[in-house]
Amino acid sequence: MNETVSDSEQLGPRERGVLEFERQWWRYAGAKEQAIRDKFGISPTHYYQVLNALLDSPAALAADPVTVGRLRRLREAHRRPRPATA
Repeated sequence: MNETVSDSEQLGPRERGVLEFERQWWRYAGAKEQAIRDKFGISPTHYYQVLNALLDSPAALAADPVTVGRLRRLREAHRRPRPATA
């Protein structure tokens, strides 16, 4: 019998925690940054590096397609050049 590990099981505890954390909505950026430090014990800069790598992961997309899709769209919107204003 050929058993395969599901994509969500390929994610480590930290990666699953990051996806769960990103499902929350934050009213103030400072609150989220402090929560990142408290929950993960890392700087917000390191957290966002981990998150960006996770967004490119097929396992993350399979585990939480709604959250990963939303975050990918946000990331892409931030990467697009903004129109020049007169």
